[in-house]
Amino acid sequence: MGAEAAALELRGITKRFGPVVANDGIDFDLRPGEVHALLGENGAGKSTLMSILYGLYHPDEGEILVNGRPVSVDSPSKAIDLGIGMVHQHFMLVPVMTVTENIVLGGEPRKGALLDLREGSRRVRELSERYGLAVDPDARIEDVTVGMQQRVEILKTLYRDARILVLDEPTAVLTAQETSELFEVLQALRADGVSIVFISHKLGEVLEIADRVTVLRRGKKVDTVPTAGATEQSLARLMVGRDVLLRVEKSTLEPSEPMLEVEDLRVRDDRGLEAVRGVSLKVRGGEIVALAGVDGNGQHELVEAIAGLRDADDGRIAIGGTEVRGRGVRATCEAGVAHIPEDRHLRGLVLDFTLAENLALREYRSAPLSRGGWLNIGHINERARTLLNEFDVRGGAERTLAASLSGGNQQKVCIAREIASNPKLLIAHQPTRGLDVGAIEFVHRRLVAERERGRGVLLVSLE
Repeated sequence: MGAEAAALELRGITKRFGPVVANDGIDFDLRPGEVHALLGENGAGKSTLMSILYGLYHPDEGEILVNGRPVSVDSPSKAIDLGIGMVHQHFMLVPVMTVTENIVLGGEPRKGALLDLREGSRRVRELSERYGLAVDPDARIEDVTVGMQQRVEILKTLYRDARILVLDEPTAVLTAQETSELFEVLQALRADGVSIVFISHKLGEVLEIADRVTVLRRGKKVDTVPTAGATEQSLARLMVGRDVLLRVEKSTLEPSEPMLEVEDLRVRDDRGLEAVRGVSLKVRGGEIVALAGVDGNGQHELVEAIAGLRDADDGRIAIGGTEVRGRGVRATCEAGVAHIPEDRHLRGLVLDFTLAENLALREYRSAPLSRGGWLNIGHINERARTLLNEFDVRGGAERTLAASLSGGNQQKVCIAREIASNPKLLIAHQPTRGLDVGAIEFVHRRLVAERERGRGVLLVSLE
């Protein structure tokens, strides 16, 4: 394809982080009015490549062309000037600011020399209604759901009228209806000539919305194929290099005694409103109980109450017959609860800690990880090496900082730590969020394996 026909071209992009080659001579092109999907396993280099396009990283080799013209994208502000917008996998929001303030940040409307936040709020409402992305313009980011935060990120980009739009896992926390509404937005943008890079692990969505697909594997481009004629199985094979089982197989088991008993539980949200109203449920050993519902309908508060992270107003919570309501996180963990949180950055990891330190967070007080109040660093590192290998965590070793891993591999670290604690009850809250098909297959198998070991599993998912 000639350079003059492309809205965007990346030629020979290479990026190294020490000995790790994240991108290895990658070529990528994006046509005007096209949705081009970018696929690959966790750690394949997708987010790195798009971060280079957005000016967050600088390539060691290669060049970027926009509308056939070589450009230097040395900062996000330069990318925005070039008409490039990006919605990141991990939110780039200021928690103490409102939805409106986050969306208009850097392009604030003014009345004379003063900020005009009323006008900003009006424009945000107009955009949200126009594109069907429901938000509360006056709510603080720290008080809204993960799903609404994702919608704010999308609105931030639409507010700036980008002509090249990069969406990194935009539907990861959206419901099926919200995803359908987003796709209507993308169709309208495509019809208007906007070019879209769509990064997702949801192969069905890729086949529905994309015109072409480029697949990366371990930092290298594998192929670019049209979606016409492609299947989920063929795309998964390109991503992983083998056939992937897209269905979960499990044997029939007779459940044992209850591992979790919740009776008439009432829990308030951060605004003081009752989010959980008299909920009762039971999870027995040897079964997986799924908790379904549209995001923001009390799942978050219910899970936090069971995990000991949030006080309940009334009701009963018992783990293996032990009452834990109101006893706090440590007592709940000691009773046998493991919790894979929905937000791996907020609850799952200490990003400035090493992987070994993160994997020891549950059990560092007890032998053999510590003795007499002193940490056994050798054993902590040895245990970490075993878990990183068992759970196929890529991109780092035991002394690697958690912040340096891709989102999917960070999720694997959270899952490894919680499962390794041998719990009675495993709470899996969005456990496959941001994972590739191979990793999803692995996580599903592990959850089934925990069930077959006689543990109770409470699965909360929007998938």
